[in-house]
Amino acid sequence: MTLTHERPPAVLWNTADGKQEFPIVRIFCVGRNYAAHAKEMGKDPDRDPPFFFTKFPESYVPSGDSIAYPPGTNNYHFEAELVVALSGGGKDIPVSDAHQHIAGYGVGLDMTRRDLQLTAREQGRPWDTGKNFERSAPLGALHLVSETGILNSGSIRLMVNGKVKQQADLRDLIWSVDEIISHLSQLYELRAGDIIMTGTPAGVGPVDPGDKILVEIDQLTDLEILVEKPE
Repeated sequence: MTLTHERPPAVLWNTADGKQEFPIVRIFCVGRNYAAHAKEMGKDPDRDPPFFFTKFPESYVPSGDSIAYPPGTNNYHFEAELVVALSGGGKDIPVSDAHQHIAGYGVGLDMTRRDLQLTAREQGRPWDTGKNFERSAPLGALHLVSETGILNSGSIRLMVNGKVKQQADLRDLIWSVDEIISHLSQLYELRAGDIIMTGTPAGVGPVDPGDKILVEIDQLTDLEILVEKPE
């Protein structure tokens, strides 16, 4: 049979050594996974079961690129995150085995149309228009776990135009990376190529055209993004 239209190209995430590319299959995101951020969003930071939302793989943007201020919003927010890439998966993965499925780590941004997200939340509707849209998932280079080891701690910091807006430690995650993988595998059959954005610290806020965003996580390559005028 012939295809009805041209197959879209694979979305490839470059490794830090420049020698490999990681095909992104799915992007899963964890909501409110730092206690201080949960509080600033008006929610209880207790360890309720984690919840998830998704982004299209095509929302990926490499570091050093620019992102246009998106349509439909007047409140465009940054959220700095540790991103975990999976080398394998399966169903019902025990927490004790979760680290075996980690391919590596990167620095990420969950860019958010906050006004659309909050309106959807208040109306009990899905968050898709607030979270899952074009160029909403910038990522720094992927560092393989063979280089970094397992990351359970380390500084995470975001700056806008040189001013610190978010700062925390990865050990402040409500749900650890291993716990996140285990929980997610109870809802989906995970597989190589899936990536997980693990949540953002407190301090989220808006950006405007012309703003430069820099995100740093210990042991990982920085993520730099420029916000441009709407297309």
